[in-house]
Amino acid sequence: MAWFMIIVSGMLVWLASLCKILHASWSPSKATFLNSTGGALHRKNVLLVISHPDDESMFFSPTINYLTSRGHNLHILCLSTGNADGMGNIRKEELYLASAILKVPLQQVKILDHTDLQDGFGKVWNCNLVARIIEEEIHTREIEVVITFDNYGVSGHCNHCDVNRGVRRLLHDTSQINVEAWELVRILSIVLLTCFTCACQWLRCMLTCC
Repeated sequence: MAWFMIIVSGMLVWLASLCKILHASWSPSKATFLNSTGGALHRKNVLLVISHPDDESMFFSPTINYLTSRGHNLHILCLSTGNADGMGNIRKEELYLASAILKVPLQQVKILDHTDLQDGFGKVWNCNLVARIIEEEIHTREIEVVITFDNYGVSGHCNHCDVNRGVRRLLHDTSQINVEAWELVRILSIVLLTCFTCACQWLRCMLTCC
């Protein structure tokens, strides 16, 4: 019975922390991410830059839903087919299917298979090349907003990090491009993981003491 109460107490601590975090994330904020100005919504041309098929679903689906629900014109640029395991063609089709479900027109989804931008840990992507490709897409699509990974790549994948570096290089080197740039940060996932880890450590200490 004592063990049961300890486990329940630990889970309650973790759930309380989770609720607090979620409440804070849902509370009104001063963020101006593609918000309407002056009461009128300006629908923008938005470019989501990802590294591999499935990034759009694993990391950006809430963002995509937000953008499409507000009528923004979303384009997806995927810089590789994700062919590290020889399944590039299958993963390409999966991205097209996911885009259809996420209400992104297929003609606005572009998947590259560049010899210097191949999927894989240890495959370093040249940030200058990434910057040039994104710049071309910005001009072609008349992009106003670019969204991509943070400098950690959200999950830490090196290809994700290289995309972030490419966007940063583009913004740093090209003063003629007038675009907003946003990155998906991993703050919430880190906080949740920290809370869960602390709860587990606390539970372990309690069990050891008993």
